[in-house]
Amino acid sequence: MSGGHDHVPSRQELAAMATKPLPGNLRTISLIMAAVGFAVFIYGAATGQDRAWQAFQFNWMFFWTISAASVAFAAVQRITTARWSRSVVRLLEGMVAFLPVAVVLLAVTLLFGLDHIFPWATNPPHGHEKALWLAKSFLIPRDLFFAAGFAALSLWFVYNSVRLDVAILPESGLAWAKGLREKMRAGFGHERRELHTQHSIQGKIAVALVIMFGFGTVALAWDLSMSADVHFQSTMYGWQVMMGGWVVMLMVFSILAREFRDLMGAGEIIGEQQLHDIGKLCFAFTAFWGYLTFSQYLVIWYGNWAEETHFFNLRLSGVWKSLTLATATLMFLPFFGLMGKYPKLWTPTMYIFAFSSILGLWIHRYIEIYPSIYGEIDHLPFGLFEIALFVGFLGLWGWSYTSFMDAFPKVRVFMMTSEYRDEVQIPVDAETMEPLPAHE
Repeated sequence: MSGGHDHVPSRQELAAMATKPLPGNLRTISLIMAAVGFAVFIYGAATGQDRAWQAFQFNWMFFWTISAASVAFAAVQRITTARWSRSVVRLLEGMVAFLPVAVVLLAVTLLFGLDHIFPWATNPPHGHEKALWLAKSFLIPRDLFFAAGFAALSLWFVYNSVRLDVAILPESGLAWAKGLREKMRAGFGHERRELHTQHSIQGKIAVALVIMFGFGTVALAWDLSMSADVHFQSTMYGWQVMMGGWVVMLMVFSILAREFRDLMGAGEIIGEQQLHDIGKLCFAFTAFWGYLTFSQYLVIWYGNWAEETHFFNLRLSGVWKSLTLATATLMFLPFFGLMGKYPKLWTPTMYIFAFSSILGLWIHRYIEIYPSIYGEIDHLPFGLFEIALFVGFLGLWGWSYTSFMDAFPKVRVFMMTSEYRDEVQIPVDAETMEPLPAHE
């Protein structure tokens, strides 16, 4: 991918951009949205309405997969020692703030909501293997391990990334993180040694993080989405769920890059090259999502086994059909719209296709779960709870994200201004500062 601009602003100029606060009302609005959305959920749960829990579940899957994919993408940037993304990758690292919150919400679902969401929670499947896999005593600790393990690795990874910037910039940011920033500065040594030490640590965490993302997201998709239909199984299902979150993460990335460029006055560092690169990624992974989706459908169609075809027969009939077709259209539309260069660069077209994917994935998460629960019905179970929980989760996600972005530098200032920044392209021993042999 293309690199950055020839001119990089000075450390002082970047510091001014990176520490510029977000509009103060964003966190207030986010908290209000969260309060309203979860108040509706609490009312529904307290009055025994299963729809409240079901809406909670599919919205959790929607926001978790996007947020988890964002940190995994940042880890991929470290593994490949990418330079093009140094000015924008912090915008994705900020989504790590939602992951601990999501783990708590998942624990609420697993401990109190399973009976209201999944038929197997009250009527265990007859097959021994499925009954064993879906046993609460096995499923609950397994899913909490995957989610909490990934969140912990993500926090560790982002901590090491943020530490380099906090250590070289004057104290600034929200008060809640002041002690954490002081801890980051404590014991910070010479720039060159710190660069290689942190880069080495991040590399090891990044590999574990990507592995955990791949396996953990697939396992969570099996347990918390595919299992709603205990008679259906597909080896490609988890990958499709994971890649849907990955695609929409990139679409959200394209929006954030433009919004933060304007907010920070960062046109010099978030320019046409970065926006074009993100747009190309959106196009490429939209194509890959389409490949996975059609491949799963095609194999089941020509196999023509009743234990598999019933899953799609249900979603392509009755009240579910229009939503299924809407999902396919909204998610794949950007493939045609982003073929050229200029739709990737022009903000209105990029926003149209980004929101198309976001809406498409949200409907997809709904379609993954609801038809398996309700079967053939006359009226679509969609209304207050589904919308209110989306608003609530969006508010909680927005509050977490803005709290992080206003507590820490919004740009990787260190990696853009250190005179040693490009030494990371050649791995060295963090102790001796000597290049490592190729086999190491």
